[in-house]
Amino acid sequence: MEIKIYRNKTEMSAAAAEFGAELLRKALHSRGEAVMIAATAPSQFEMMEHLTAAPGIDWSKVTIFHLDEYIGLPAGHRAGFRLNLRKNLIDRLPAAPKKVWYVDGDHPEEFCSSIRRVMAEIPVDVAFVGVGENGHIAFNDPPADFETGEAFKIVTLDHVCRNQQFTEGWFPSLDAVPTTALSMTIPQIMKSAAIVNVVPDSRKAAAVRGMVEGAVSNLCPASILRTHGNCTTFLDDASASLLAERP
Repeated sequence: MEIKIYRNKTEMSAAAAEFGAELLRKALHSRGEAVMIAATAPSQFEMMEHLTAAPGIDWSKVTIFHLDEYIGLPAGHRAGFRLNLRKNLIDRLPAAPKKVWYVDGDHPEEFCSSIRRVMAEIPVDVAFVGVGENGHIAFNDPPADFETGEAFKIVTLDHVCRNQQFTEGWFPSLDAVPTTALSMTIPQIMKSAAIVNVVPDSRKAAAVRGMVEGAVSNLCPASILRTHGNCTTFLDDASASLLAERP
């Protein structure tokens, strides 16, 4: 895993977007199409804004997979990841993507069954991901499943994860945060040809330290990224603040 550190979130987001955009341009040039995975947490919003403005990407030839969604959240809820994917990425693109595979939190069992067949046939060029305060990737909270053969699975959200959603202001109380979600699995994310991991802010510093300097363990799910052959992690000074050695 290559690590790049920037002074602030704005510089980090711009650099990550350009890096990911170049991966998409290369895929479009070599194959005539590109496939990406999009995360929709607030840590990704600024990066997405830069990505939508990146030149040289024919978005009509780009397929987009969505990472995760709450189960049982009312349609149109401001915390819904489908809504935020549309607002922060899809609706800002200069052209409609070839296809967007939204995570269907309203029909979780049916979605898991159908998307497994789809993803088995469509190789992913680049996955844009982030890391949660508990070290999760997507909604794969610790102890995460590193072995499943499923593309998506129903997961139970732990207290740290649910508290993060509350403190970020998405819900009026901790009790209002859903307890279950649909998440792309870690083995499926790791199949991506390239991973762009975007992790800003001081509240992620402990998770970043575990990801970079701790053991590769499902107790810090993001640590598995160190085993990927083409993963680049973008940090700002705040998220990198607890690292013993800065690259």
